[in-house]
Amino acid sequence: MNVRRSAAVLAAVGVLAAAAPATAAGPSPSPKAALPPGLYGKADPAFDGVWRQSLTLIAQRTLGFRPAAQAVDWLAGQQCASGAFAPFRADPAKACDGKVAVDTNNTAAAVQALKAVGGHDNAVGKAVTWLKSVQNKDGGWGYSPGGASDTNSTSVVVGALATAGADPASVRTSGKSPYDLLAVMSLPCDQDGGGALAFQPDKKGKPAANADATAAGVLGALGKGFVAEAGKAPAQQACAKAGHPTPAQLADNAGAYLAEAVAKTGHLQSALPGATDQPDYGNTVDTVVALAADGRTEQAKKAYDWLEKNAGTWAAQSGPAAYAQLILAAHAIGAQPGDFGGTSLVRSLNELGPAPHMDSAAHETKQAEKSDGTSNSGVWWFVGVCLVAGIGVGFLLSGRKKRQP
Repeated sequence: MNVRRSAAVLAAVGVLAAAAPATAAGPSPSPKAALPPGLYGKADPAFDGVWRQSLTLIAQRTLGFRPAAQAVDWLAGQQCASGAFAPFRADPAKACDGKVAVDTNNTAAAVQALKAVGGHDNAVGKAVTWLKSVQNKDGGWGYSPGGASDTNSTSVVVGALATAGADPASVRTSGKSPYDLLAVMSLPCDQDGGGALAFQPDKKGKPAANADATAAGVLGALGKGFVAEAGKAPAQQACAKAGHPTPAQLADNAGAYLAEAVAKTGHLQSALPGATDQPDYGNTVDTVVALAADGRTEQAKKAYDWLEKNAGTWAAQSGPAAYAQLILAAHAIGAQPGDFGGTSLVRSLNELGPAPHMDSAAHETKQAEKSDGTSNSGVWWFVGVCLVAGIGVGFLLSGRKKRQP
């Protein structure tokens, strides 16, 4: 979703993110700093401009819409000559220097978005080359180049590699692939939190269960990006011991942990400092996608049902990335994002920036259906989304600076 999908702490600005690295409404931009016309959302893009734009474009393409050229151009224009992306560059015409804080997460998200919209193979190739160049010796990636590897960053990069057509298992440094890093972060079944993944080992070098990282890790272990569909049911519902678990086994064990975590209430609890009995909306959305991808559709649908009843206000306050996350969750379980508790996620997202257009191929399919009267669930689902969205024929920090709870 990717991949991915998750919450991040931005203590400096007191923002609770809708999805990492920062997708919450955040502080309003200065009146003197007008937002770029192609950018989605009205909040200050300093921390999440590229991230929220990427998720928006991915969600729109997943629904079969062609994002506005202005929106795509804004994202493509954020890329540095090295191929990397920072969260936001106010002056894209100015060359990137050492003061521009590029990172793996925004770069990986942009790769998935630019690949989805098409026509940007050179930009995608440069970004993938840069990502490979900053892989750590343990096979993983940290948020910043050279930073300690973490599950979230590694997983979102895996999603980018897979989306771009590369085999993540073949991307190695010192003989280690990203799957080696994810295996190190996985907790054995006989330990507390067994099956879960850690964000990073604690100060004593031991991994501790982290739901945010676990949801990201499922997609990473499965080699999937932000867009995922219901997968094959796991061989075992519970965590299964394995001396050297395969990536698929890592995903199944992590899925078992998440399924249990949402079994009672349908949602995750916030692990942020000071939060008491507060739902974690963003990570619950990521969990829906992860559970569906791991073939645990019943549990995924239960969590989505809870979100449909409770997450409307959160999405409205959080902005485009939250709406995009929910659309990708709906896609993963086959739900209709045009009717989310009486609200159209599609219209709500598209109203936050330049209007996308219906993809010509999808439009032709719709017209053919009108003329011959035939039907299939996929087409009617798409048409229903369009009608509810009211747009006619005109579409996964990761701690990405994350703190271990």
